[in-house]
Amino acid sequence: MQPFKYTKTTDVIATTKLLAANTRAKILAGGTNIIDLMKEDVERPDELVDITNISLAEIKINPAGGVSIGAVARNTDTANHQLIRENYPLLTQAILAGASAQIRNMATNGGNLNQRTRCPYFYDVAMPCNKREPGSGCGAFEGENRMQAIFGWSDKCVAVHPSDMCVALAALDAVVIVQGPTGNRSIPFTAYHRLPGDTPEKDNTLNAGEVILSIDIPTNSFQNNSYYLKVRDRSSYAFALISVAAALEISGGNITQARIALGGVAHKPWRTTEAEKYLVGKPANENSFKEAAIIAMKDARPLKHNSYKPMLATRAIARALMQATNGVAKS
Repeated sequence: MQPFKYTKTTDVIATTKLLAANTRAKILAGGTNIIDLMKEDVERPDELVDITNISLAEIKINPAGGVSIGAVARNTDTANHQLIRENYPLLTQAILAGASAQIRNMATNGGNLNQRTRCPYFYDVAMPCNKREPGSGCGAFEGENRMQAIFGWSDKCVAVHPSDMCVALAALDAVVIVQGPTGNRSIPFTAYHRLPGDTPEKDNTLNAGEVILSIDIPTNSFQNNSYYLKVRDRSSYAFALISVAAALEISGGNITQARIALGGVAHKPWRTTEAEKYLVGKPANENSFKEAAIIAMKDARPLKHNSYKPMLATRAIARALMQATNGVAKS
């Protein structure tokens, strides 16, 4: 680990100015990802800016509708909050599917959005990785790529985003509220994370100095018919091979709205909008869900070692939609 300066801030505006002035500084909140990366010599910030004393931990009703989730609120507190459990159980399920209870107790919502890939080539500083060191190559492209992307990848990077929480937020049409040195802006969740293209080192669309204030979720009618399914190598504490956030609005046995987002398949949470559109007006049954799953996978581009993923995802999508139809058990 390289030497670094530690700065504790209590003001958002001051924090944005500090980060804009020092592009090598990194935010410290829960520390569950950045500290690991520093220990592995993957990240080398010369300054950590501790924002845990800034008042960004509130989870509340949004006056504009829906709910607003503070960026520094812990994952556990978010998953167990009454507003979330009752109105957005899909988010609760997704958070509880990720990591261990100890990590969820420390990890923050903003940090969850900004966590970096768990690609082994990214973590191994002896291997080439364009995300870690632009221009060095992508070891996973021709190497072991069983866990890697089947959508949106480029020859520069085939890594996937590791978050479960973010997959649910993509399905729920969340909006990320950020503040920078020149003011606030709102970023639709589906536009927050980036595909790798020629600049895989850029994970998201934040500008220099911008800090996440909250994640806002609009009002919806998915609370009774949603489900988060995570398929992984072992039943706990493992990242997804495929995950599915499925949400439905059903009236008279037919689907009036549908949301499907996938994890483990791309550099960002992957919304399957064509499959969603197909489901509108269809009966909420297994045949409709199998057809939607086929549509969702039609543009998949598997790599050498992950050709199993399209079939696995097809089955997972249909299963998640069936589970969503069966309703959500809220506690």
